[in-house]
Amino acid sequence: MKQMVVHCEPGSTQLALLEQGKLVEYAVECSEESGAVGSIFKGRVVNVIPGMQAAFVDIGQKKNAFLYIDDVLHPHLEKQPKQKPSITELLRVGQELLVQVVKDASGTKGARVTTHYSLPGRWIVYMPISGYVAVSKRIDREWERTRLKQLGEELRAEEEGLIIRTVAENEHPEAIEEDLRLLRGLWKSIEEKGARAHAPVLLHQDLSMVQRLMRDVYIPQTGELILDSKEQAEEAALFLEGMLQGDFPKVYNYQEERPIFEAYGIQEQLDKDFQRKLWLPGGGYLIWDRTEALTVIDVNTGKFTGTDNLENTVFQTNLEAASEIARLLRLRDTGGIVIIDFIDMVLEEHRDRVLDRLEMAMRPDRTQHHILGWTKLGLLELTRKKMREGSGSYPGTCKACHGTGRIKV
Repeated sequence: MKQMVVHCEPGSTQLALLEQGKLVEYAVECSEESGAVGSIFKGRVVNVIPGMQAAFVDIGQKKNAFLYIDDVLHPHLEKQPKQKPSITELLRVGQELLVQVVKDASGTKGARVTTHYSLPGRWIVYMPISGYVAVSKRIDREWERTRLKQLGEELRAEEEGLIIRTVAENEHPEAIEEDLRLLRGLWKSIEEKGARAHAPVLLHQDLSMVQRLMRDVYIPQTGELILDSKEQAEEAALFLEGMLQGDFPKVYNYQEERPIFEAYGIQEQLDKDFQRKLWLPGGGYLIWDRTEALTVIDVNTGKFTGTDNLENTVFQTNLEAASEIARLLRLRDTGGIVIIDFIDMVLEEHRDRVLDRLEMAMRPDRTQHHILGWTKLGLLELTRKKMREGSGSYPGTCKACHGTGRIKV
């Protein structure tokens, strides 16, 4: 059972995703500074830097966007030259081109952009110039993967590329073909607008945060969508009806006096889950520290005494911590390098089972991640990609201590 609970107020929208009543995702979108990831611009090259093999592109934002050479070459690795040319052979100052934002501007850095365009639909991701078909790795059954790949090859034109999404498993070919037809039409309209427009200009705005999650996460048969704005609830219902081809979606307008996040227990979970010290259900606890370069998570037994066997006590605490860390990484939208200092275990079998538990618990995370395994020092290392700045930033940094937690004495 999934519940998407949306709190709407002037200038911002807060969204919480609950699974069996447990908070697993939280995001905030401000209307005046909503994310541009996925949006397509016609930009103008303002600087080409051979030493960095990159260019800066004016897309009409406060900071120029960054375009790396790998994002200019052909998306299919097999069609790229064996030796990369200089960026000056591909781009020149004043040149106008279509670019898509893949990472929002952050701090002093401008947005990261690419010419590897992709348009996500309900069942597929459409890539107009990629030239290959891929199937989601989360579809395990080999015969279903083969069916979807063959279907994609039959449907795509010569230069087109398709990624078959996880939700397309067992889906009828007609639905996937209709999705492709709509995305082809969208790309054609973007190209036509781009041919007429003068840079810098926005050509295609990605869906809002709520619509993206409705498209990617919402399961009509088992899910509920609750919004505390009548207008937003009506818009959400119309969006879902179009996406689900006439099926009646479960969209509810919350109208009680009690704040919606309090009514669904979300505020209490937010206050607890964004602390530095987080208690585990069994009595152990985590210490969660974020630095400039990485995030460090320390696991401790705390109040959990377990049995008279120290190894089993440590093992059970680590298993519980692995499940909770996977949820919190997704909830906090933690990106970059993550180092987990589990409590030392003697048995190799226990280490393997803790690693398996973490891998299994992170499978529902749609964000790209890679678990590297144990280091020589007994730490567990993983990486997780963060696309949208501030999407999980519930507490702000203290303006007095700037996050150090210390005062001058």
